[in-house]
Amino acid sequence: MIHTLDLGFLHQESTIASYLVETEQGPILFETGPHSTYPKLKSEIERVGFQVEDIKHVFLTHIHLDHAGAAWVFGDMGATIYVHPLGLRHLASPEKLMSSAKRIYLDKMDELWGQMNPIKEENLIACEDKLTIDFGNIKVVGWHTPGHAVHHIAWQMGDKLISGDVAGVRINLGFIVPPCPPPDINIEDWKNSIQLIRKMDLTEIYLTHFGKITDIENHLTRLENILLDWANWMKPHFDADADLAEITPLFANYAAQQLRDFGVDEKGIAQYEAANPAWMSVAGLMRYWKKKQS
Repeated sequence: MIHTLDLGFLHQESTIASYLVETEQGPILFETGPHSTYPKLKSEIERVGFQVEDIKHVFLTHIHLDHAGAAWVFGDMGATIYVHPLGLRHLASPEKLMSSAKRIYLDKMDELWGQMNPIKEENLIACEDKLTIDFGNIKVVGWHTPGHAVHHIAWQMGDKLISGDVAGVRINLGFIVPPCPPPDINIEDWKNSIQLIRKMDLTEIYLTHFGKITDIENHLTRLENILLDWANWMKPHFDADADLAEITPLFANYAAQQLRDFGVDEKGIAQYEAANPAWMSVAGLMRYWKKKQS
C-alpha cells in the first residue's frame, strides 16, 4: 500500500508529498521533503500507523532540498538512504549545496528549507541505473531519468512509479508544468526520460508535486508539450540578451495565464508557485539555452 503524506509546505496543502510504502519488511519512505517540514512529515507517518524510527530505508529521487532536505534526520537514526551516484557526495558533504541555496534564498532559508546536515557515507547507497532492491512482497527498481536533474532517479514498483520531478508538477489533477530549475535542465534528456516512462506499462504515477495520477499517456503528452512550449518561449528572450529581472515577470505572467486558461483559481496558482516558482524555471531554461549556444 502506498500512503501519500502531505508535508504542508509553506502552510499550503498539496504542494510537496512524501510516500510511505508498506512492505513485508517494514515501511519504506520515498522523498523526505525539506527539513522545514519534518515535523509535519513525522505527524503524517504517525497518522498512517508508524513511527519515524520504523523507517529503515529512504529512497530519494534527487537531492534538491524540496525532495531530500530532511534525509539526514533519517540517516542520523540509522536508516539507509538511496540516491543517485552523482548526488551522494552532496548528501555526505552538503556545505556547497547549502551555500548555494543561501546565496539565493538569503533570510528565507530557515522558513523554506531548514537545515541540511551531513549523512555518514556508510548510510548512503549510490544507486546505479536499474538497481533492484527486494523487500519481500515489494521490488523497487531505480531508473536513471535525467532532464530535470542529472542526478534524478524514478523508482518503480511493478505498475507504479514514484516519479520525483521528471513527470512534472500537477496539483489537484490540474494543469501539468515542468519544473525547470538550474543548473541541469536538458530538454533532450528529459524527452528521453519521458519516453522511458512510457515503456514501463504503468497504471499509477505518484508525483512529489503532487499526488497520484492514472491518465498516464495523456499526462506525459501534455507534460512534453508544455516543456517544449516553455523552452521555445524562452529561446528568443535569451537570443535578445534580455535581463533576467526583465524576463522573469514576463514569464511568470505567461505561466500564470496558462493556469488560468485551464481553470486554475488563484489559490491553485499560489500552490503551483510554491511547488514550482516561475523564476526558477526562467533561470534554468536560460542556462539550458546558454549551454546549447556554447
